[in-house]
Amino acid sequence: MNQLDKFDWAILQELQTDARLTNAELAQRVGLSAAPCWRRVRALEESGYITGYHATLDRHKLGLGVLAFVRVDAAQNTADTTLQMEESIRHLPEVTSCHYISGAGTFELQVIARDLESFSTFVRNVLLRLPNVKDVHTTFSLGEVKASSALPLPAVPTLKTRPSKK
Repeated sequence: MNQLDKFDWAILQELQTDARLTNAELAQRVGLSAAPCWRRVRALEESGYITGYHATLDRHKLGLGVLAFVRVDAAQNTADTTLQMEESIRHLPEVTSCHYISGAGTFELQVIARDLESFSTFVRNVLLRLPNVKDVHTTFSLGEVKASSALPLPAVPTLKTRPSKK
């Protein structure tokens, strides 16, 4: 797929909002029949626009009350040491996102933990023992104002039903 059209954008928006839609529901929402809609979804998956489907879990209900942002400073910033750090971080389930950053620090991590004690143990026993770590700086979330993995897609015209005349 070289270029997305209005139907592709609409499919992406609808699936991003609710990935559990049946193909029939999705087709109706984007204004296509079922078969072309299914083909487009498959093409979007095969082209890498859709990389997966997942359930969004409530971390609080699961007993994961701490959300921390951790800046990791590297002792050296060479290609090899940075790749080693990246590989090590990828394997840590407590780290839900990791960004290689500009400015002060090398990586910015989002870390989820049960409580402050388990977070502290994770930092001491895991993060500070990663290869090439010089220091860590932590900021704790005091409350989530917005948490979304939805991407800001361009607005596309939606299929609208006409109001019934009485």
